[in-house]
Amino acid sequence: MKLQILFAASLALASISFSAPAFADEVVVAKLQSPVAAATKFIAGGAMFVCEADTCSTESPSSETFTTGACKTIAKKAGLLVSFSNVRSNFAAEKLAACNAVSATQVAKK
Repeated sequence: MKLQILFAASLALASISFSAPAFADEVVVAKLQSPVAAATKFIAGGAMFVCEADTCSTESPSSETFTTGACKTIAKKAGLLVSFSNVRSNFAAEKLAACNAVSATQVAKK
């Protein structure tokens, strides 16, 4: 019984070890409506984003990086987004609108 538990735990650990590097080669990119005034860095979705001109990107995403929450953080810190994507997909217009609503609220408060 103990051997079965040890084997199952080893398999679970191995599957996590092999799946984690899959995120490493998935660059996440946010294209901005307007360029940032100066290069800036911030954390969104557990990853460091670097923004220059009209692009914010990270080369070290986590499982939380390509989410609406991360997208909202980017919009709040860098401005309206035109697109938010990784190597496999793009945010749909509805999800992008939800991200940009945060940025529009920030502008309205100023």
